[in-house]
Amino acid sequence: MNNSTIADHFTLLSKLMDINGENAFKAKTYSIAAFHIERLEEQLTDIDRASYSSIKGLGASVAGKIIELIDTGKMTALEEMLAATPAGIAEMLELKGLGPKKIHIIWKEMGIASVGELEYACNENRLTRYKGFGEKTQVKILESIQFYNQNKGHFLYSQVYEIFPSVLAYLEAGFGKGTVWNTGNYYRQLPTLYELEFIIAEKPELIKQKFQTAYPPELLEETENSILYKLNNGLRLRIYPLQEKIPQFLLKTSSSPEFLETFCNRFYPGTFEDTVFDSETAVFENANLPYIPACLRESATIIDRAEKNALPQLIQLNDIKGIIHNHSTWSDGLYTLEEMARALMEKKMEYLVISDHSKSAAYANGLTEDRIQQQQQAIDALNKKLAPFRIYKSIECDILGDGSLDYSNEVLATFDLVIASVHSNLYMNETKAMERLMKAIENPYTTILGHLTGRLLLSRNGYPINHRKIIDACVANQVVIEINANPHRLDLDWSWIEYAMNKGALLSINPDAHTIEGFDDIRFGVIAAQKGGLTAAYNLSSFSLEQFESFTTRRKATITS
Repeated sequence: MNNSTIADHFTLLSKLMDINGENAFKAKTYSIAAFHIERLEEQLTDIDRASYSSIKGLGASVAGKIIELIDTGKMTALEEMLAATPAGIAEMLELKGLGPKKIHIIWKEMGIASVGELEYACNENRLTRYKGFGEKTQVKILESIQFYNQNKGHFLYSQVYEIFPSVLAYLEAGFGKGTVWNTGNYYRQLPTLYELEFIIAEKPELIKQKFQTAYPPELLEETENSILYKLNNGLRLRIYPLQEKIPQFLLKTSSSPEFLETFCNRFYPGTFEDTVFDSETAVFENANLPYIPACLRESATIIDRAEKNALPQLIQLNDIKGIIHNHSTWSDGLYTLEEMARALMEKKMEYLVISDHSKSAAYANGLTEDRIQQQQQAIDALNKKLAPFRIYKSIECDILGDGSLDYSNEVLATFDLVIASVHSNLYMNETKAMERLMKAIENPYTTILGHLTGRLLLSRNGYPINHRKIIDACVANQVVIEINANPHRLDLDWSWIEYAMNKGALLSINPDAHTIEGFDDIRFGVIAAQKGGLTAAYNLSSFSLEQFESFTTRRKATITS
């Protein structure tokens, strides 16, 4: 059991105690413990148990609960709180923007005990009768409920990515290699998924028989074409039993309707189902086309490009030369500048762009002007020590409510580059969001526009914007557009990458890493970028050290000229 899981248990215990109106001091104690456990650099399972109580933010009571949790997988205090809390009340913790204190009022004062009841009460405008529940709060709660209901059973690509190898290995062990094909939305590299889909060259009866293990997955449905299971982690696994015409079915289940209709009508009018193919690749070879990867099978335009032999050479993970947009212990990161730099040196990367939070982000220990100067002096010293590896001075500068940036021009001029991002007042209409972003883009010190819409996949919709106008403005002002590789963001969305490239925009796949492990999120940015057709030439983080140095030098020169 890792530190993150242990911290989650204490966080949940603290929240449930607040919901139940238990001792506020104890609830705060467990919340503080969770915070400190999450920030530990060493796993608790690797630390001498006798020292737990002396760790900052813990104590004897917390230490005992940690040991119980590690040994048994359970925490008695948490089990008791869960038993005392209706399941519908605990479920409310999944609703964004609804904290324990408000849930306590909803339950104890309003007499509401489920998400469904809460939705009904919002529609009846009942919440506004209670202190702290104004009309805006009620609207946000209703929006959160609607969003939550839409995304039940929905998974991030990264979550499926972690378990995909074991699922594939299990199926191949049971049915044999060469008889199992991944298909569907995971194969197409969509950022979120409802199901993991496979074609298996076997009869349905045998497939069902082999799934009757000691711990069989739940059988949800069986149709003429597929068998749907629910795995223990909640992910749905759809199996297509098929013994003929597998290449056709693979193409059909890994293409958008627009792509499939155009492709079949153009190259196999009325003959697609009856043509014999020995592989998926042969489907394209017989049409005298280069192979079109599943991630690109979205629109008819990609078929036109294939006919002209002009498919993009998709960016690969090894095209990334430096890691841009990262947070260190100077703000809310968990590792020092030198630790992060050395970790990248081990990965054979050429440079690190450190972009800690700006001063308005007080919740993230944002940098004051004095601390900026101190950090930049530390970077200068490290660059001498670690050469030829280079650390670039950057900042993730808050775009304030009026669109201005968080520092004066004199301070902004001290950075090698500035990433401008929105972190506050996220619930804007399109007019407000556009005014705010456009002013930031037009600021000459803005180098990169960070996580464009502020979205959190499956948690929070991005604020509405006119993507075309924003992209056009970035091109006009020589502002790079971030593809934030954090799997919860993946923002800019892949669907706008082609437009951006056609307009001549420069993009940048950045992990927004707060830990050394977070560097690896770059792979999810690459996967999302591939779906949009991004090539390395249009990606800033694919620039070599020499190219990146030239880029920053030229960009700063345009500000002073």
